Amino acid sequence: MAAVSDDKPAAPPTTNLGTGARYGWWLGLIGHAIPWAIVVLFFYMAGGYLSLGTQVLIWILFALSLDLALGYAGIVTLGQAAFFGIGAYAAGLFAIHVSPDPILGHLAAIAVAALFGLITGAMILHTTGVTFLMLTLAIVSMLFEYANQARSLTGGDDGLQGMTVNPIFGVFEFNIFGETAYVYAAVVLFIWFLISWRIVHSPFGRSLDGIRQNTRRMRAIGTPVWWRLLAVYTLSAAMAGSAGALSAHATRFVGLSVLSLLTSGIVTVMLILGGTRRLYGAFVGAAVYYLVQDETARISPYFWELVVGLMLIATVLFLEGGLLDLGRVGQRLFWRLRRRTDGR
Repeated sequence: MAAVSDDKPAAPPTTNLGTGARYGWWLGLIGHAIPWAIVVLFFYMAGGYLSLGTQVLIWILFALSLDLALGYAGIVTLGQAAFFGIGAYAAGLFAIHVSPDPILGHLAAIAVAALFGLITGAMILHTTGVTFLMLTLAIVSMLFEYANQARSLTGGDDGLQGMTVNPIFGVFEFNIFGETAYVYAAVVLFIWFLISWRIVHSPFGRSLDGIRQNTRRMRAIGTPVWWRLLAVYTLSAAMAGSAGALSAHATRFVGLSVLSLLTSGIVTVMLILGGTRRLYGAFVGAAVYYLVQDETARISPYFWELVVGLMLIATVLFLEGGLLDLGRVGQRLFWRLRRRTDGR
């Protein structure tokens, strides 16, 4: 008779997939929580720097709008200041001539900026490369010159003044300490961030990534490329207009600089510093830019430009994903050093 084996079948090997997934989930949650925790803590610890913090939040939103167009859709533009400026002027003129309610003025600014983005996008998105880039520069330059000449409407080079902004919901008044403006900017940024996060992780956002990588192939599989680009360009314009409206309400002033080419250049530098196609790259880029500007300007009014320029060069050469790649680079160096140590 054959011997009956009492051996039980071997248990399947255990894996750490479940543990790794849970670890990754918690790590991602912590990564999302840190930027917003900093925003909240800054409100309580900033002291007299809340106005500076408000400007940082506004520029984060502005850079986030550019990231949707430039980073995710591959729309290389230097005319993002056009939408920022239109939003600022629309909010200011709405407060002066229609209603000082900040919520209504903000919504009006978003609508005007989105409409302008839709119209101009429909006209120029059939072009690509240098041609498109020059058209965006032409649009923002024409807007700048119009705002400079239309003194009766915009105040010209003196800026749009005399704005009155009512308390938000009739309760939260804009004061000299900047508390309401900061919270207002933070809430608006959070709303737009949620919208952006949902978009870039949707099938629509995935198609934008495909368009950025290979437009011809996306057309070949039946993707309406032009309509997708127009949609994200309009959304990007609306976000930039929202940032402009925040700027107008926070400062109660709109100057010509909101429509300058320098403004488009600054927001582009911020995004490159932080990292494109990362969403949080806008947070890092804007915060670092303002921090460097504020700290180094104490040494010399022009020294900070040199520092930012050197940082930009170093980021482009060594950090493909912007400053957010510092963690990844550090992790790689750590594992290399550990392997060399283990090898010894």
